[in-house]
Order: sequence, then C-alpha cells, then structure tokens
Amino acid sequence: MNRRILIVDDEPNVRLNFRTTLETEGYEVFEVSSGEEAIQSLAEHTFALAILDIRMPGMDGLELLAKIRENEIRVPAMIVTAYSDVPNAVKAMKLGAIDFLQKPLRPDDLRSIVAEIVKRHAGRDEPPGETFHAHINAAKRCLNLRAFAKARLHLAKALELNAKSPEAFNLAGVLAEVLEEFDKAKKYYGQAIKLNKNYEPAQQNMRRLFEVDHFGSSKEPVNLGDK
Repeated sequence: MNRRILIVDDEPNVRLNFRTTLETEGYEVFEVSSGEEAIQSLAEHTFALAILDIRMPGMDGLELLAKIRENEIRVPAMIVTAYSDVPNAVKAMKLGAIDFLQKPLRPDDLRSIVAEIVKRHAGRDEPPGETFHAHINAAKRCLNLRAFAKARLHLAKALELNAKSPEAFNLAGVLAEVLEEFDKAKKYYGQAIKLNKNYEPAQQNMRRLFEVDHFGSSKEPVNLGDK
C-alpha cells in the first residue's frame, strides 16, 4: 500500500505539525510550501494523498487542484482551510476534493481522515464487495476520481441495501451538489435529517446550501459524514 503523503502549505509550523502527526502513523511525508513545488513533486512521485492548504500566496489550493487535474494526476486531495468558509465548495468537489478540514486541526482528526482516504483508495482497481459500506466507500472513491456516473450507481446500490442510512442520503446530496442539482441536494440532505435529526453532516450541508441561496457564499465546508 502506498503510504506517501504530500503536504502543501506555506506555513512551516503547520507542515511540521502535520508531518509529526502523520509520521508517527507510519506515513512517508513530503512537504512543500507552494503550488509550483507541489506540481514538481507530483510529477516525480506517486502519492496516496495530497493535503492542500486553501489559502496560499501565488497559486492557492483550488488553483493547484485544477492544475493537478489538467495534468491528469489522479491523486486524492484533501482541502484544509484556516477560515470559517470554503469558497467555491462545488468547484472543489467537481475537482474531486470532497474531504475538507479546518485549521487548527486536532491530531486525532487528521489521523482519522487521512487513514480513511488512504484506505478508500488502496484497492481502487478492485471491484467493491456487495455490502453497504463497500458501495459507500466506492462512491466516495469515484467522487474523488470525478467518476460521477459510477458514484451514482454505487450510491443507488448502497441505498438498496440500506434505505434508512443518513450517511448514504447525505453523500447523495454531495453528489447532487457536484452536478449542480441543488434542489435535489436539499431533498437528499433533508431525508438524511429526517432519518436522524441529530446527523450533523447533513445539517451542516443543508445550512451551507441555505446560506448560498440567501447570501451568495458558503460559510461551511462540505461534510461527507462518517469517517
């Protein structure tokens, strides 16, 4: 399994904290301070995950992610932001970044999400098993790789296996947002909340859509749910 992680952040202390946290888990960590350096590293090495800061001088995280996709580099990406909002969330999702975390990060949160993403992509060339969780993971993997039609099929299978899963309906809402089907996204998030009124990921996503409708900007990151 590839355990090589690329950290792209212009703040040395942030890179050091991320490196320390991830190296204790056995990851091989590379770090760069700019988008230009990241493109060079990605051309020279294969990474299990790229962790991208949203705000950097010069090329920001979304511009870097767009360049990565233009160069047909299929690395999964996680967006990290120090701000209370993730601008252009749908743009990021269209580029395959469906995992967001906010600074300051707790080490446990970083370990958890990195482990989940790496595991998600470790067997990406293998067909998923016919279980609910296998199809959920396959749907997330397809979203990362921008295979949206396949993601829809896996979500349909997941919902056939468990029609009362808030996580599945929340993820269906994320896919609908990627496809700019915002009314449909609201319905899926609403169904997730109906199934579990305390399901925070769907509540956050619904709030974000409401704020986009009323104020024209998003103040919360996309939340995929269970990690």
